[in-house]
Amino acid sequence: MATPNGGLNFLTQEAWKALLSRFSHIVLVANSEAVDFERLRSELPGTALYVFFNKVYKVLDAPFAGHAVLIARSGVMGANIVHRREVGDVLRFFAGDDFLGVVNIRVSPEENFSEETRFNGVKARHLDLTHMLSDLYPMGKIATSGFAMALWLADLQLPGKILLAGFSAKRSEKWKVFDVHDWTFEQIFLRLFARMGSILMIGGVDASPYAALAKRFPQVPPIEIAMTAAEVLSERLDNANSQIDRLMSVTKTIRAIENFFRRLKPKTRKARFLEKCPRSASAA
Repeated sequence: MATPNGGLNFLTQEAWKALLSRFSHIVLVANSEAVDFERLRSELPGTALYVFFNKVYKVLDAPFAGHAVLIARSGVMGANIVHRREVGDVLRFFAGDDFLGVVNIRVSPEENFSEETRFNGVKARHLDLTHMLSDLYPMGKIATSGFAMALWLADLQLPGKILLAGFSAKRSEKWKVFDVHDWTFEQIFLRLFARMGSILMIGGVDASPYAALAKRFPQVPPIEIAMTAAEVLSERLDNANSQIDRLMSVTKTIRAIENFFRRLKPKTRKARFLEKCPRSASAA
């Protein structure tokens, strides 16, 4: 049952489960080069629901025909696609009865919802995941929308299978990997979830080389293999940090010049908003 609240549309846990239980598969499609979309569509039945995130034109080049829902992530100024005026650009990829509409989510208390009317007349629901992540996610970092939705869906215990497509967490020339998220924590968590059978990861995740080690050394306990791998990785990380420190020293002048010109740039709408409403950033 929906609970209207100042232009917001929240559903109970039971209502979410009833809405999503009719799908055989729920596929979370990452905005990633690792997504093989044609293969996904060919291998999955028509009863699958595809979950897209924010700027879907990164993975779609034509209107989508099939069951779909759009996750709109919130920021300080409301849903990102709303305050960036991208609602029309994103929603043009969806139409018809198979489109379930928009789910505006927030995962941090600093983020604020946008009212249902801000989504160009499309059905919008709101989902607050702050409490679910407050004691779980590493301090100082903010969960990605994909990670938050994967965890929430797994906790719903739906009858359908949950598939994660293209969750690689890898930077490329085309795709950014923002440092505000703890990509290492998320990958560890999701891969453990996958090994438990709670979700299935497709694309962007290679077979574990440590599984091959376990087969080659069956007499060695798994904990010894893990500790040896951690020892080697720690040494390599220390070596990488030494090179990073050297690089930071060499580029000190370049960074000083860059920072000078950054201060000359006009303030963004978000910066002006935060200056006018300093309390709104910490509210909610």
